[in-house]
Amino acid sequence: MMPRTDSLKLFTASGFRIGACDWSIQNTSNLGAMEMAAMIGLDGVQVSLGLLENDFHLRKQEVRLAYRQLSKIFKVGFTGLAIGELNNYPLKSDPRADQWVADSIDVAKALGVNVILLAFFSKGDLKSDQKGTEAVISKLKVICPKAEKAGITLGIESWLSAEEHMYIIDKVGSPQLKVYYDVANSEKMGYPIYDEIVWLGRQKMICEFHFKENGFLLGEGRVDFKKVHDCIEKINYRGCIQIEGSVPEGKTMLESYKLNNVFTRSILA
Repeated sequence: MMPRTDSLKLFTASGFRIGACDWSIQNTSNLGAMEMAAMIGLDGVQVSLGLLENDFHLRKQEVRLAYRQLSKIFKVGFTGLAIGELNNYPLKSDPRADQWVADSIDVAKALGVNVILLAFFSKGDLKSDQKGTEAVISKLKVICPKAEKAGITLGIESWLSAEEHMYIIDKVGSPQLKVYYDVANSEKMGYPIYDEIVWLGRQKMICEFHFKENGFLLGEGRVDFKKVHDCIEKINYRGCIQIEGSVPEGKTMLESYKLNNVFTRSILA
C-alpha cells in the first residue's frame, strides 16, 4: 500500500527538502502554488521571481508577505527561487535582466532561500554562442559580489555540459556561482550525467538538483535515479531537490506529482 501523502515527510532522508517548481505544478508566479504543494505533500515550492507582466512581483514586500502567510497556513516552505523569464529576456542580451538578477538576491535573502536558479534556455540559450557566453560572464562578474556578500548562490541551468559550465564559473571566479543540475536536460543532450554529477560534485560545484523526466513519471523514464542517488551520496550532497516535469500522457499533474513525491522520498530515504 502506498504511504499517505501527508505522512511522507517521515520517509525523507535527513538533510533533504523536496519541492517542486511553481511552473510545473501549474501555478507559475502564482500564490496558488503554496496550496498545491501542500496537496501534493511537498516540503516547499521553488517560486518564480515573477513575470515581466507582473514586474517580477516577488520584489514587492506585500507580495512576499502574502506568500509567507500562505506558507504558514499550508505549512509549506520555500525550497528555491528561479528566474524563468530569463529564457525570454536573456541575461546575455537584455540590459534589464541585470537588475532582475541583482534584485533576486535581496528577494532570496528575504525569503530565506539560499539558491537562485538562472535559466538559460530558448532565447537565452548559450550552447554554441560564445559571444553570448562572454556577455554573461561579464555581467556575472558585476553581479556576483552582491551574491557573495549576501551568502546567496546563483545556479546556472542550461544545455551546457559540465565542462562548459565550468568554463563560465572559472571565468567569473566567484564561489557563489555554481551549476544547477537538471538530470533530464543533461540526459537529453547525451552527456554522461552520472560522471558529470560526481565530477562537479567533488568540486562542490552543484548547488541544487532538478529531478525530472520528459513525458514519464520519475523512475519510469530514461534517467536511472538509483544511480543519481548513488552519485548524490558520493558527493555528500544535502539540500533541496526540486521535482520538475514528469507528467506522462493520460495522467493529471496532481496525480503525477503525488507519485513523483512518493518516488523521490523513497529513493532518498
